[in-house]
Amino acid sequence: MTFIVVEGPEGAGKSTLTRWLTARLLAEGRRVLTVRQPGGTPIAEAARKLALKSKHEITPAAELFLFLAARADLVDRVVRPALDDGQVVVADRYDLSTLAYQGAGRGLPRVEVEAALRLATGGLVPDLTLVLDVPVAVGRERQQRAQKEQDRIEVQDDAFHERVRQAYRTAAGPGIVHIDASQSKHFVQDAAWRAVQAVTAPSLRGVT
Repeated sequence: MTFIVVEGPEGAGKSTLTRWLTARLLAEGRRVLTVRQPGGTPIAEAARKLALKSKHEITPAAELFLFLAARADLVDRVVRPALDDGQVVVADRYDLSTLAYQGAGRGLPRVEVEAALRLATGGLVPDLTLVLDVPVAVGRERQQRAQKEQDRIEVQDDAFHERVRQAYRTAAGPGIVHIDASQSKHFVQDAAWRAVQAVTAPSLRGVT
């Protein structure tokens, strides 16, 4: 069982890399489950809609618990069973998003956010977290080119997103790998695949 997470600020290419990694792992004969966060279960999708699309004002603490309600349900109902079944789980966002957005971005106390995260996930830690990095301006430009409709997080000002980015850039610990996502798509994919090879079964190591 291997738990891989793709993280990073807006416009970094998380969803694109998540899809690519899933396809590459499937091509290598692995059983793969891909999840997005928040989302993935009826409860998590309902929380996602409230957290990202609500027209009502949401306090930072309420926002935190909406995201964590979604994560708790997804981890319990989907992620842990898949890992126990021997699948590779590839997630678009996980715990670093909470620390970056609700911690650094919204200003909630890190220690308390970390405690809430442990409760929501039961202490489940990824084997590998790929942190993509792009400047805020580059991320916004990419989203504009894609004509992506912005949610209530994405529309926050540049100062908010700069705090989020810096939180990601300073993230450190076992399994965290930083990738410069302002480089070419192939550069990002190659760097990500080398990191994946290091944490997956020996059958994948040496694949180029």
